[in-house]
Amino acid sequence: MTPATTAAPADPRAVGTAVACYTLWGLLPLLFMAMAAHGFGAPEILAHRAVWSVFVAGAVLLLAGQWGEARQVLANPRTFAWLALSALLIGTNWSLYVVATTHHATLEASLGYYINPLLNMAAGAVLFREKIDRWSAVAIALAVVGVAVQTVALGHAPLIGLTLAVTFCAYAVIRKRVPASAQTGLFVECLVLLPIGAVFLAWLATHGQAVGFSSPSSLAWALINGPATVIPLALFAWSARRLPLSTVGFIQFLAPTLQFACGVWAGEALTPLRIVSFVFIWAGAGVFALGALNRSRAAKQAVVLSETV
Repeated sequence: MTPATTAAPADPRAVGTAVACYTLWGLLPLLFMAMAAHGFGAPEILAHRAVWSVFVAGAVLLLAGQWGEARQVLANPRTFAWLALSALLIGTNWSLYVVATTHHATLEASLGYYINPLLNMAAGAVLFREKIDRWSAVAIALAVVGVAVQTVALGHAPLIGLTLAVTFCAYAVIRKRVPASAQTGLFVECLVLLPIGAVFLAWLATHGQAVGFSSPSSLAWALINGPATVIPLALFAWSARRLPLSTVGFIQFLAPTLQFACGVWAGEALTPLRIVSFVFIWAGAGVFALGALNRSRAAKQAVVLSETV
């Protein structure tokens, strides 16, 4: 028999990178709120995000040495079609998120990203026949109760949060099936969205309504959308390959927590009933994270047992 070994601890660099990624995602509402305060409308913010992201995504692709893969993807009609569909989904997600954060609905947006991992889990069970254990079932049930209470608190279904969760889940399902790296896929998606953003910015400019081109400071606000969009995704792609699922499961809830804090800081209404709804959502997120940790420990124990035989 061989001696039992312990699993290697998570790479501190990968943990730090993941924390940085989700922190940037969580604080993104502050950028959009600041741009709105400087006169940017949500459509123009989205257009700048679509245009300037291409250049940053291209730079990341160049640094990763994946231009060859990008050319292969662009030459494959089937792969390109799937990435065009994922681009429309992520574009819809971006659009709704920018509208939410610039129209005092950041709290509802955070709800969507709290339940997104749970929705991914349900989608995995339905589409990929992945098993849902008791931890996962309890987490999903708590999230469902939270959404129901949120519906009562708002007087209507939290459509913004639900749509954000559904579009990002559908996006993840497609990207899971597409044979392209994260960097290549993002670059192609940005290329798909580029014409839409460029045409809209050109229309605004010809009508004298392009805030982003009105002054150097406004242009700086516009340009920052490129790195603000691409850098967190690049950090995520690097860290996700180096961290166990349980670690990512804990860290990923940092983003909606910071989004929630941004909404509270901006003075969005937080009624007692709405707090109750988030308590259920937070409980579901906590159970999900504990379940991921439990599964990780079980997997490590199985490895140890196999090595002792």
